[in-house]
Amino acid sequence: MHVLLLKEPREGGSGPDPYIKELASRGHKATLIPVLSFTFVSLNTLSDKLFQPEQHGGLIFTSPRAVEAVRMCLEDDERREQWNNDIKDKWNAKSIYVVGKATAALVENLGLVPLGEDTGTADVLSRLILEREDTNILPLFFPCGSIKREVLPTALRENGVPLDTLMVYQTAQHPDLEKNLKNHFTEQGVPASIAFFSPSGVKFCLETVRRLSGEQLKQIKFAAIGPTTADAMTAEGLSVSCSADKPTAEHLATGIAKALQ
Repeated sequence: MHVLLLKEPREGGSGPDPYIKELASRGHKATLIPVLSFTFVSLNTLSDKLFQPEQHGGLIFTSPRAVEAVRMCLEDDERREQWNNDIKDKWNAKSIYVVGKATAALVENLGLVPLGEDTGTADVLSRLILEREDTNILPLFFPCGSIKREVLPTALRENGVPLDTLMVYQTAQHPDLEKNLKNHFTEQGVPASIAFFSPSGVKFCLETVRRLSGEQLKQIKFAAIGPTTADAMTAEGLSVSCSADKPTAEHLATGIAKALQ
């Protein structure tokens, strides 16, 4: 059956997208339509902070995009050398917190050792941080996007753990989103299942999906990558057929395959 994945292609990945691969192994054909576009900002400030690890108690990454911003700061040969010879070891002496396997893999590519890749949500990650950190530490440095949820900053603030946030990318709707959705529905018909990967994805796509599906909307099995996205879908009146137990290709594909049985 046909599955529509409303997500960006994975960062720096060659070969097939893991979600397409996992669904194919379960007998379903999947198509990817990118929902978001990203603009990087404040990279000079980010670079300054990255190269002064002594001013922070650790690092927090909750999205692949924030790690991508760090990688952009290391494109200069001199900076990259300095990072590899000295700076990354100073960060590795502290805690580097991440949500999810995709972000963890990109953090490892920078030579850093991530903690918390199995947490899956910012909520669970904040609990891990609170278990491990004291209130008297230097602030944890949190490069993030313009549409970050306040769960993690609020939890740390309420428990007195200092945090230094810096917005390093802005999120907007992908310029070709409507056109791509329209073409897909025209060529492939209404998908058997549609998977959302973020609350912003729900916000930007839902109206168009409703319009293009018409009466068949009720037959579509809607899937969510995790609880936050599922909540956003429910809030819009969608019935969620499955929510991945963990935000991985394997867990989501398993959920979708089950819903489509």
